[in-house]
Amino acid sequence: MSLRPLNLPQSLPRWQALQHTTALDYLTAMTTHPRYTRLAQTLPSTVPFVGPEAQERLGGSPFAARIGANENVFGPSPEAIRAMQAASADIWKYGDPESYDLRHALAAKHRVAPENVMVGEGIDGLLGYLARLIVEPGDAVVTSDGAYPTFNYHVAGFGGVLHKVPYRDDYEDPKALFAKAAEAGAKLVYLANPDNPMGSWHSGRAIVEALEYLPTGCLLVLDEAYVECAPEGTAAKVAADDPRVIRMRTFSKVYGMAGARVGYALGAPDLIDAFHKIRNHFGMNRAAQAGALAALADDTWLAHVRDLIADSRNRIGQIALEHGLTPLPSATNFVAIDCGRDGAYAKAVLDGLVARGIFVRMPFAAPQNRCIRVSCGTPADLDAFAAALPEALTEARTR
Repeated sequence: MSLRPLNLPQSLPRWQALQHTTALDYLTAMTTHPRYTRLAQTLPSTVPFVGPEAQERLGGSPFAARIGANENVFGPSPEAIRAMQAASADIWKYGDPESYDLRHALAAKHRVAPENVMVGEGIDGLLGYLARLIVEPGDAVVTSDGAYPTFNYHVAGFGGVLHKVPYRDDYEDPKALFAKAAEAGAKLVYLANPDNPMGSWHSGRAIVEALEYLPTGCLLVLDEAYVECAPEGTAAKVAADDPRVIRMRTFSKVYGMAGARVGYALGAPDLIDAFHKIRNHFGMNRAAQAGALAALADDTWLAHVRDLIADSRNRIGQIALEHGLTPLPSATNFVAIDCGRDGAYAKAVLDGLVARGIFVRMPFAAPQNRCIRVSCGTPADLDAFAAALPEALTEARTR
């Protein structure tokens, strides 16, 4: 059957003209395409990161070393794996929409009330909910130029206007961020400590002292995804009831559960309660909840993984130095490596590594884009990186 154009008599009112059409004509006219919001029509069809799977499909072969997404290749606690395996028999059930057991365990760990804790689908999911809660079209939001792009993605998705400040010596600059927030009248300001993509960090005390400059009515989103990798004293000692701050944590990094998508927020009860108005109440996977609960209780495995991460960071640094590159100090499960030239050169190095089966990433804003970013890996991963790097550097230098 072919659909013919809708030809309405021009002299008739629309309700009478429709009487001259068939039902098929009317259906065709009314359902040609979805009526997207004006905001959605202005946004690019993009994602913050191109996944390694997409790159493997494009390249036609798997990566030899997957050390670009800051995943924890050392894996989750064996207790977490057993808990998720056991929970799989009940996967026909929805997950607990309140994440009751996990929220209460997190509250006990952080010595706060359960009302201070919100569990969500990774920090990425929680950032999306927070943007939905706070950001309306035209609202000002502040971040660092080159900081975690998924935050920017969510802000843009709700029509927020991003104001950016530069890094200072490869560190995010809390006072500059808060000054920009005051200047722009921002509702949110984003700060990661430790930072992604540079691996740099501030002491928790410095973050607390900088809060003096946070303008009234502005909420600090303190992303602490990597804080379990960091030196003692990096976590900011902010009271859970402090209405100025919401802290984000995850099971994706040190806990090794990136694929399970479990994150949590610590904040004032009124703010945490507001999430219930807009969140996906059945978004948390049942097995993932069980795994996170078991992982949280296994401090021995956590300490073991921290040691493996520290060893891997040291090895990445040694490989960089052996080839005339500069590894930056890191409090995360990755190392930013200064390639010594500009972003175009670093991109050529990255491309050379990817072409040789080594998945890595790099910062996207100057001057931080002079670096590549290498996630901690197994000895075999880093052997592959060490073998590919000199060839990638030689190729980049001849371009």
